Amino acid sequence: MKFNWGTGIVLAFIGFISFIMYFIITMNTDSKYDHDLVTEDYYKQELEFQNDIDKQKNGNALKTNIDWKKTNEGIVILFPEALKTENITGKVFLYRPSNKQFDFDITISLSNHNLLIPDKRLLGGRWNIIVDWQYKGKSYLYKKEIVY
Repeated sequence: MKFNWGTGIVLAFIGFISFIMYFIITMNTDSKYDHDLVTEDYYKQELEFQNDIDKQKNGNALKTNIDWKKTNEGIVILFPEALKTENITGKVFLYRPSNKQFDFDITISLSNHNLLIPDKRLLGGRWNIIVDWQYKGKSYLYKKEIVY
């Protein structure tokens, strides 16, 4: 058999197609390449995005917004001192980007202006804190990325 340009081009195409097919099959069958959406209801959350922006604007309009600090007992979320604690309701959601099994939420129930998230529930590393709360019928949202 004589090797010419036409044979070389056909062999190059066959090699390239084989190379691409190898990666397609590998990415679809190997479990270490599985990547889920960030959250299960991603598209639903996307539709509520403007609502979240409005809630964040409400929080930024306060004299003092929510803050947090790290203590020996865990993370303390500090609510504004000017607000009455009995009128504050909502949830605190802690999201672990590296592993969704560690995600959890806490219902806000305050006796003073601080909410403690215990150290035993938190692993070292990056966390996203989302505080979705209401005060006298007005909704607020606080988001923060922290390293614990």
